[in-house]
Amino acid sequence: MPGFTVAIVGRPNVGKSTLFNRLLEQRKAIVDDISGVTRDRQYGIADWNGKTFNVIDTGGFVHGSDDVFEREIRKQVHIAMDEADLILFVCDTVTGITGQDEEMADILRRSKKPVLLVVNKVDNQERALFGTEFYGLGFEKTFMISSISGSGTGELLDEVTEHIGEDVATEQLDKDGNPMPKFAIIGQPNAGKSTLLNALINEERTIVSDIAGTTRDTIHTHYKLFGKEFMLIDTAGIRKKKNVQEDLEFYSVIRAIRAMDEADVCLLLIDASVGVTTQDVSIFSLAARKGKGIVVLVNKWDTVAKETNTARDYEKMLKDRIAPFTDVPVIFTSASEKTRIFQAMEKALEVYENRTKRIATSELNDIMLKEIERFAPPMTRGYSVKIKFVQQVPTHVPSFAFYCNHPDAIKEPYKNFLENKIRSHFNFSGVPVRIFIRQK
Repeated sequence: MPGFTVAIVGRPNVGKSTLFNRLLEQRKAIVDDISGVTRDRQYGIADWNGKTFNVIDTGGFVHGSDDVFEREIRKQVHIAMDEADLILFVCDTVTGITGQDEEMADILRRSKKPVLLVVNKVDNQERALFGTEFYGLGFEKTFMISSISGSGTGELLDEVTEHIGEDVATEQLDKDGNPMPKFAIIGQPNAGKSTLLNALINEERTIVSDIAGTTRDTIHTHYKLFGKEFMLIDTAGIRKKKNVQEDLEFYSVIRAIRAMDEADVCLLLIDASVGVTTQDVSIFSLAARKGKGIVVLVNKWDTVAKETNTARDYEKMLKDRIAPFTDVPVIFTSASEKTRIFQAMEKALEVYENRTKRIATSELNDIMLKEIERFAPPMTRGYSVKIKFVQQVPTHVPSFAFYCNHPDAIKEPYKNFLENKIRSHFNFSGVPVRIFIRQK
């Protein structure tokens, strides 16, 4: 199932962010004892038993004071029920079952989606005993864990991956029977995604309005341009007007992640009038980690006051923010004025070609072994490290294996050197490149 998504829900301070970090094995969320500190939007990719899935910590989407919390949290739970494939409902054995837990349990029991009850902070026998009261909430699967120490999380992850089916990709084929490239239009609410889609297909396919988050479902549009066919995925769709006031960041994030999972190339729209935000950078790095091709469109460029080097300076600032992966096309567009939008599509097609490119092993060795001779890997423990052979590995993302006598001796800086040399000789603009060092 492409893009299997797990949402973590629960009242404030039960340890959702700690569990999130544990699943991602990295301290990405800010973890603190003050209730409701998760202000950062939390999403990442977890990997277990050879299966990958998206994890979303809903705590990051709750804003405001305690009275708002109640309403907001209820909303998050409903959104998670609509959008996620599986829900982890986290409670805390130290405080026991609260009224809020019961209310959430009540909503979640009606969910058609699988819900796993996670009782957190169980780090000794006594707490395990207190934890048994949670069976009374009536969920079939209950896991006692301590997300700080990690005890019990293995069993929980085993259960999560049980729910993930085999990845069956459905390919849309063009008239010649080749897979059709899929481009996702992603970016923050109100960056102009729908305006771009409408400008491209020249019809009011999606309703465009200035209310951020009026679009909700992903829309697929079959598109022909310059004699090429491709699918455009817009993280869009129409919301009922009465719901527009809801906090839609959470929706838009889940949808963007879904669209990313499906796409070959992501067109990341950045609102030039707002500048590059942290959220833009996280969307960018998520697409890069998923191995997607990326084209950055700085949209609403018509609204920016310009001097001689405005675009050049903006691009430099943007690339500083998204470093280290900066070999990415940046195009300054205005969807409403239709400026450079077709150039953006041409660029996306080019990035798609780069992502599917295969380099002949002989050519790769001719060029790369000369580069390695000029700048050899550093000595390690008195051994000289020799790279003997290189080949491209057959994967979705351009990946190269370098075979050498002491693979462990080759560290990140030298891998970066190899990646930069590959980029300088072969055009992989807009595409993440992976470097593997293997034992010869």
